Amino acid sequence: MQELANNRKAYFDYEILEKFEAGMALLGHEVKSIKSGRMGLAGSYVVVRNGEANLLNSDIPPYQAKNTPKDYNPSRTRKLLLTNKEIRYLEGKQKESHLTLVPLKAYNKHGLIKLEFALAKGEKLFDKRETIKKRETERNIKRAMHGEY
Repeated sequence: MQELANNRKAYFDYEILEKFEAGMALLGHEVKSIKSGRMGLAGSYVVVRNGEANLLNSDIPPYQAKNTPKDYNPSRTRKLLLTNKEIRYLEGKQKESHLTLVPLKAYNKHGLIKLEFALAKGEKLFDKRETIKKRETERNIKRAMHGEY
């Protein structure tokens, strides 16, 4: 699986609870643009409404700017391809416990572009500070063990 886009900030801003995989309904030039590594997931999110899952606010710039349609919107809403069972499950989880659906990465799987997104809970500022402290102490312990300190 070749990773095409990544949302690293999502791991810092959210506590990841459960991961899902979905296909995306894309236009031909969007596929080419994504495969050339030009997709932006920062600030995007997934919404489940009326029995459909959609990816909002993701940025896919045109592959060839002069050959794209004039009315093309790089941050348009894109439909995610999930089963009805998955959609109902996500809709219920989203309503009952105020969780967010955050895209984590886009990748190529057997020639198809897939999106990995997660059911996540937003972290508070003190949680983020705690994560940073834990990471730094682990780094210091490793340095001390390897004699680099």
